[in-house]
Amino acid sequence: MKRILLGTLLYTVATFATQATSHFGINRAHYAAVGFLRPEPIFALGFASMLLQGAVLTHLYGRYTRENSGWRQGWKFALLAGTLIVSYEALAEPAKYPVPSVVSWMLVEAAAGFVQFSLFGLALGWALRRPEHALPAAS
Repeated sequence: MKRILLGTLLYTVATFATQATSHFGINRAHYAAVGFLRPEPIFALGFASMLLQGAVLTHLYGRYTRENSGWRQGWKFALLAGTLIVSYEALAEPAKYPVPSVVSWMLVEAAAGFVQFSLFGLALGWALRRPEHALPAAS
């Protein structure tokens, strides 16, 4: 249970840091040009989504990794899972919604997704590494 909670926390931090930086900082003009977005997002729904996704992905990571677990395995897993999630955001959303530029939307979402899932995977793999791959304790 502690592993699920820790992984969920790591996912929430990686996701919020990446997406908040993208939406409210780096790509602010990009999102401001999208007419269908709420001027004030409902943060509670975003956090609920992050908590649910983080718990599911952490559970799946525990099933996905049997041996040889570490940061590299966590990163590979998160990129695989991220491809599933980000493919919707980068490809299906601009196909359904009137975004100002389809190509720009795809690039922004794919780049943010890559950063988000890379951070999550590296942190998850390191934090939940198997004991036989853990760093020795400092003496």
